[in-house]
Amino acid sequence: MEDNLESVSYEMDRHEESPSSGWMRVGVVAVASALVGGLAAAWFYHKTLAKLRSAEEENQHSEYGISDYDSGDGI
Repeated sequence: MEDNLESVSYEMDRHEESPSSGWMRVGVVAVASALVGGLAAAWFYHKTLAKLRSAEEENQHSEYGISDYDSGDGI
């Protein structure tokens, strides 16, 4: 009979560990998701800054403020 009691208590202990391992998985998924989201945000921010810098450089090297519609004919 002792064997039956030990096996029942062992079964109960084993089932009690399952929810904690489930929470551990949720935690790991949450951390991984936050990491991937942070990397995506950093990549997007870096790409946006690169576009703004290139646009600024293009404006500095343009025709020094002379626009296309100013033909120089005089008004």
